[in-house]
Amino acid sequence: MLQLRITSPAHLTSQVIDVLTADPAVSELSSLPGASLRPEGDVVMAGVAREAANDVIERLRDLDVHKEGSIHVDSAKAWLSESALKAADLAPGSSADSVVWADVTHVTQQAYDDTEANWTFMSLMTLATLLAGIAIVLDSQILVIGAMVIGPEFGAIAALGVALVRHRYHLLGRSLSTLALGFLVGIAVTTVAALIGRALGWIDLEDVLADRPGTGFIYTPDKWSFIVALIAASAGVLALTSARVGGLSGVFISVTTIPAAANIALGLAFGVGHEIRGSVLQLLLNITGMALAGWATLGIQQVVWKRISERRARFVRRVRKR
Repeated sequence: MLQLRITSPAHLTSQVIDVLTADPAVSELSSLPGASLRPEGDVVMAGVAREAANDVIERLRDLDVHKEGSIHVDSAKAWLSESALKAADLAPGSSADSVVWADVTHVTQQAYDDTEANWTFMSLMTLATLLAGIAIVLDSQILVIGAMVIGPEFGAIAALGVALVRHRYHLLGRSLSTLALGFLVGIAVTTVAALIGRALGWIDLEDVLADRPGTGFIYTPDKWSFIVALIAASAGVLALTSARVGGLSGVFISVTTIPAAANIALGLAFGVGHEIRGSVLQLLLNITGMALAGWATLGIQQVVWKRISERRARFVRRVRKR
């Protein structure tokens, strides 16, 4: 169940109430005339079944409420209402699986935030790459996982898929530039650290060339690397856009991006060309796979829920005729 709080100019309030009253998926409705001081107007509050939220919000947008006022969408963490339960039963689909495109707009805004090339992003990229470099030298899978979790790059990679499906090409360019800069900074700092470690005798060529059963996958990309990237990114996008959460941590520890960058740095520090080439390919495969999977997942959701909305519109028309 979602809660809508609509700030409406007075001349639109009656139309807003008509839209909400006419939809059987709206379980409760309140109007507070004159309650809004900025912008001047009224406040309307409604409870809406999540599965029907797209249709209701779209009709409100057709009134230009979002231009002259505002539409706030919040998820009700807990609710006790028989009328709300009936409203949810009248809406097609599953509440947990439904995609509220206003939330995707939030995801788009979050994507812009995640692609800002700020100090925090660069610091986390650098620290994660340094930790992954240590993990490779020690052949430690635990440290590799830790580096993957610290890395902030998934937000920027997910933004590539959001940009493609929402046709936000400025976001696409910003994501690519932030990712490129982040990986370049992480690799550069880790290369310098590896050179210092080499000069101090803490790391030698054998550490890089030795058999590494725990971390050898980092520079040996294959079909499974791409498949894992597709699956992980799809799960991540579903976690971001649906009511189900908890899938993001699996993405962080599944896809080899930060470790590949760290291995590039070690290869540069010790002049090991085949590890550089393998790691670069691993990095590109994973970023490409994740971006494509994010785009495809959002695109499929868009098509499916458009059809559900069309079916629901026919149902609402039948209800109104009764």
